[in-house]
Amino acid sequence: MALISPSRRLRRTPFTPGVEAAGVKGYTVYNHMLLPTVFRSVEEDYRHLKTAVQVWDVSCERQVSIRGRDARRMMELLSPRDLSKMQDDQCYYIPVVDRAGGMLNDPVAVKRADDHYWISIADGDFLQYALGVADGMGLDVEITEPDVCPLAIQGPKADDLMTRVFGDQVREIRFFRYKELTFEGHPFVVARSGYSKQGGFEIYVDRADLAMPLWDALFAAGEDLNVWAGCPNLIERIEGGLLSFGNDMTRENSPFEAGLGKFVNASGDYLAKAGLAARANPDRMIRPIEIEGDLPPCDRAWPLFAGDTQVGNVTSAARSPDFNTNVAIGMVEAAHWAPGTTLRVETLDGAHVAHVRDKFWI
Repeated sequence: MALISPSRRLRRTPFTPGVEAAGVKGYTVYNHMLLPTVFRSVEEDYRHLKTAVQVWDVSCERQVSIRGRDARRMMELLSPRDLSKMQDDQCYYIPVVDRAGGMLNDPVAVKRADDHYWISIADGDFLQYALGVADGMGLDVEITEPDVCPLAIQGPKADDLMTRVFGDQVREIRFFRYKELTFEGHPFVVARSGYSKQGGFEIYVDRADLAMPLWDALFAAGEDLNVWAGCPNLIERIEGGLLSFGNDMTRENSPFEAGLGKFVNASGDYLAKAGLAARANPDRMIRPIEIEGDLPPCDRAWPLFAGDTQVGNVTSAARSPDFNTNVAIGMVEAAHWAPGTTLRVETLDGAHVAHVRDKFWI
């Protein structure tokens, strides 16, 4: 694949100088912004993530801010998840769905106050959709993209590193909760969350002038913890069943097909209610899949077959060093998604045997 050509349309981040100094080897484009994809190698980064601590520039997780008298009502319209018990220091993973029940995004909502929410989005032009809903429904809200650039601290030593920079209050933060903690006199939202199964935090950096001082402070504090610059890791996310919007699910899929049915509140009043009710019994669903043999990179959907009939697609795949197999995520039709089912996957270099599993690896 050709290199990405730099331009003003591909936005750098406040942490790009640190990322480049750390030897980034690859980027992708996510929400019109640079997202690192590899530093040493995917496998080296994977091994380090599982044993130490990494600092990730995930500024591409752009925030859509919804603020105003009707903010809560708008949140309820956008997502089928029940938000009635969400507290001011809480984060919720929320599917956002169109009227037909198709997934538009799977962001994390951060409740700042009863009349103020940040929606930390996956890749997609969600800001425009939110503006359209607000205008179309006549809601009294202000919708903006604030200049907030998340920095993720991930890995088993994340608590130790964060404590050294932000103090012991870090250890009090519960999963998908946040505190406002101070660095150089400025309070940052610090949440126990992140796109890995190794544990850690996300710092919502809303002061660009403090971005590199914070980056440098984390690396200075974590020198004896073997801190590295890192990024979301393909192998680790597949092992843990962390879905990638645009890869593993798209607008063609409902939350039920994506395995997110537990986040659908059947009694709620949201835009997608009728559409989701019609799709409540899916005939296909995301499944973990083990694949035999040596695989090429999965840069497109690979068709899955039972005999001569296509019964699904593999959407993400990688070789797992820890489990000594090829781990994969796929969308499989109901008649073939039972654990233990053997199928055939057609890749760019030929056919491979694939086995549907009952659960992800971690």
